[in-house]
Amino acid sequence: QVHLVESGGGLVQTGGSLRLSCAASGRSFSTYAIGWFRQAPGKEREFVAVINWSGGTTAYADSVKGRFTISRDNAKNTVYLQMNSLKPEDTALYYCAAGQRGTIFSARYDYWGQGTQVTVSS
Repeated sequence: QVHLVESGGGLVQTGGSLRLSCAASGRSFSTYAIGWFRQAPGKEREFVAVINWSGGTTAYADSVKGRFTISRDNAKNTVYLQMNSLKPEDTALYYCAAGQRGTIFSARYDYWGQGTQVTVSS
């Protein structure tokens, strides 16, 4: 069992930065891949980034590649999403999720956090 809590969201201007955190409880956290997803009002949830259990493999959606960086600290049971050069289209509720294997498909994840809101003003 893994319990996830996101934090770090907020209101930022275009071009600004935010760092989201996904804090986990549970002994097996370090064995899970962690994905970040986001959902804007009226849109489907979409994949943002994923990191494997060791942190050695990452993947990103094309829309955020080069601007966002995912990382993890297994000693702190935390995964981070550094978001730079933010755009209004990045506005969404951001979720982290834990799964046995890293994937872009949200249905493959077993545990989800409650989300943190990111709003980018133009």
